Amino acid sequence: MSKAEIVLVVSVSIIRDGKLLMVKENKPAVRNKWNFPGGRIEQGEHIFEAARREAKEETGYDIELTGTTGIYNFISDTNNQVIMFHFIGEIVGGILQIDGSEIMDCKWITASELLIPGLIELRDAGVIKQITNNLLNGKQYSLSLFHPQMNEDNGKVMGE
Repeated sequence: MSKAEIVLVVSVSIIRDGKLLMVKENKPAVRNKWNFPGGRIEQGEHIFEAARREAKEETGYDIELTGTTGIYNFISDTNNQVIMFHFIGEIVGGILQIDGSEIMDCKWITASELLIPGLIELRDAGVIKQITNNLLNGKQYSLSLFHPQMNEDNGKVMGE
């Protein structure tokens, strides 16, 4: 077993016609568990860029970020401490494509269905349910909460 670490990740609630797009994981430690599209933030990457990249890689969709439900700090199913920036997004292009290596399937599901015990097996179920409750209760916030990331070398704003 590898040593636990602190992991910075993004995830996105992609919403269409009142439903959320969930992806079925294919990585060994979390195989067959459902999750929001997302993943690790790369070195130097703005969190907005990371969210759009991960959504594209895992679903094939180009998305526009429209808001956030917040920042979540939890111990994951794989025993890492995770700091997750969760966003809300809408599809603006692309087509659904699942590569089969990291993601094995996807489905559209209502937020209420995500809260039904045993309906689908969720990765990090506690945080997914917290995000889902925030969506259902209208706890969504503007992206203006996040200050621009500055490049220290030239003072330019990144990620816009």
